[in-house]
Amino acid sequence: MPTTLLIEMLDRVRRLSVPLLGAWLLSGCSTLDYYGQLARGQLALLYARQPVQKLIDDPAQAPELRQRLARTQEARAFASARLGLPDNGSYRVYADIQRPYVVWNLFATPEFSLQPQTHCFPVAGCVAYRGYYELGRARGAAALLGQEGLDTWVGGVEAYSTLGWFDDPLLNTMLRWDDDRLAALIFHELAHQRLYVPGDTAFNESFASFVEREGLRQWRASRGLASGDDAESERRDRLTRLVLDTRERLERLYASGLPIESMRQAKAEEFERLRRDYRAMRDRDWGGFNRYDAWVEGPMNNAKLLPFGLYDQWVPAFSALFRAAGGSWPAFYQRARELGELSQQKRTQALESLMANR
Repeated sequence: MPTTLLIEMLDRVRRLSVPLLGAWLLSGCSTLDYYGQLARGQLALLYARQPVQKLIDDPAQAPELRQRLARTQEARAFASARLGLPDNGSYRVYADIQRPYVVWNLFATPEFSLQPQTHCFPVAGCVAYRGYYELGRARGAAALLGQEGLDTWVGGVEAYSTLGWFDDPLLNTMLRWDDDRLAALIFHELAHQRLYVPGDTAFNESFASFVEREGLRQWRASRGLASGDDAESERRDRLTRLVLDTRERLERLYASGLPIESMRQAKAEEFERLRRDYRAMRDRDWGGFNRYDAWVEGPMNNAKLLPFGLYDQWVPAFSALFRAAGGSWPAFYQRARELGELSQQKRTQALESLMANR
């Protein structure tokens, strides 16, 4: 993601997870080239890994790096001992990949639709993006799709999960975050290893986001700290609501049957309305807090709105499920797994029922 988008609101957007496996199951020159770059990127990442404890114990390493890594290992141990998350080599290794992002995700939609162009992968199922280890490749693919009349957006990814197929490393891209955000990421990505339903991104990300939030709350409580920055959480949620409201209005617009030029003008007006509403909220309610300005004021299209809502849609349902499980992580995971085994329709109905009764 461009540096102008390094804002906490979009941390979750930048953590869309997909395992990079199964290239041999697909054919075609362009497909082979795409999976070839994924395989090369993943192998380079694996090659760069080093045991975290070895770096912590090495006096030749920078003191700040050793201190940051030591704090991550406290959160990593808490994840398995207290949150019931996998106890494996993930986040017990470190890789400095010498770049600001590990992968760039490309999202695409038709000009007058919010339905994403989807891509199906072995293990992960179908997702609404494609990942590239090189920014130039992502931008090149976006340009080709743009020539076909699609809306596109490229966002940098600072971490992703291989769902336990490999020992996922801590990355230099992650260490610019503060300790809480880094601990939250570890909880989130390990939750994907705990439970993953192929093809249901909203379920997977909402599940992991709940584990992240509740895990962070318990992690802070274990150290005698308050729950966290409620004001920042409230600002993030309100911006998300503005974006989701914009999406709803755009969906109605695209279903209206207006002539193309009229629809195109109305689409631009909706994006400008989003900017106006954001500025009013920022100035009226946030005292000029402007961390999200660059994202809101930058170029807008359908694809840029796609990730919003994926991480939050079912979080209240999982919160209700956790309470129903008596706050027991093993019982919660078992009930969540049972939901994951349902058909898509029945799973959605169950989650809606949990939302209604929360």
